[in-house]
Amino acid sequence: MKQLNWGIVSTGRIAEQFVSDMPLVNNGKVLAVAARKKSDAQAFADMHDIERAYGRYDDLFADKDIDVVYIATPHTLHFQHAHAAIMAGKHVLCEKPFTVSSEQCRQLTTLAKTRGVYIMEAMWTYFLPAIVKAKEWVEQGRIGNIKHVKADFGYPIPYDPNLREYDKKLAGGCLLEMGIYPIAIAAYFLNRDIDYWHVNGHIAPNGVEDDVIMLAELGDAKATLATSFQCKLNNFAYIIGDKGYIAIHDFWRANSCSLFVLDEEVEKFEDGRESFGFNYEAQTVGEDILSGKLESEVVTHARSLWLQTQMERVKGFIL
Repeated sequence: MKQLNWGIVSTGRIAEQFVSDMPLVNNGKVLAVAARKKSDAQAFADMHDIERAYGRYDDLFADKDIDVVYIATPHTLHFQHAHAAIMAGKHVLCEKPFTVSSEQCRQLTTLAKTRGVYIMEAMWTYFLPAIVKAKEWVEQGRIGNIKHVKADFGYPIPYDPNLREYDKKLAGGCLLEMGIYPIAIAAYFLNRDIDYWHVNGHIAPNGVEDDVIMLAELGDAKATLATSFQCKLNNFAYIIGDKGYIAIHDFWRANSCSLFVLDEEVEKFEDGRESFGFNYEAQTVGEDILSGKLESEVVTHARSLWLQTQMERVKGFIL
């Protein structure tokens, strides 16, 4: 099988987890990594046995041997780095949130199509076996018609305006950092537009949101969603139908899901993986690129635009 050469943009925690999972991907290997400092890139390369290390992102984009880049820089840099990669003719997997505005999202996807390269938002949750299994149960009618989706994602992060998560200049706030996951999981299972948002949020001293509760009306279904830097939330997703429900613990990184009818657990799925789970999206991206696709069928450009648009709607209620 042909292998794609990957370039990694950033040496942060998520990039390290992604690279740790790459040995499980049979259609790609990591050839190079870039950081703002050559010493950081070299240390990362030495740790993960990566052949090439660059102290400038543009040098990685200029490497003719790189087929696809994984971008894991701070939110506000996604557009700049994805744009540069596209212009260099590279395929792109860009961490969520894809961009920090719907207009940036439109520009990137349009540019990628124009330049004939693949680009996808790295919504890795959609590719996890437990999430795929839960969707299979829904499509089989195991829980009937979905009436509610409940999902939240929150961890306590003490307020510090200098932290990336709170930094206003880096698009800080819990909505883009964590809240995108509950919104994305509701979209994955309901796959319909939101008629109306009811939103309540709390603002940190520097003006970014640090706690948000969202109720979305989607026709005859409702989504109850939350995200927070103030406290640890339950971090479950519940997909609730008129015949049963599905419970997914730590849904954004899920390794299991359970099917219930009333109070009885009638089926449970566990993937038994030893990876973080990034290998599933990387494998699929490789398959897409090698088959000549310019867009994912799972995380479509339209889905990324929808997510950006909904987060802008939510922010409109609280900022």
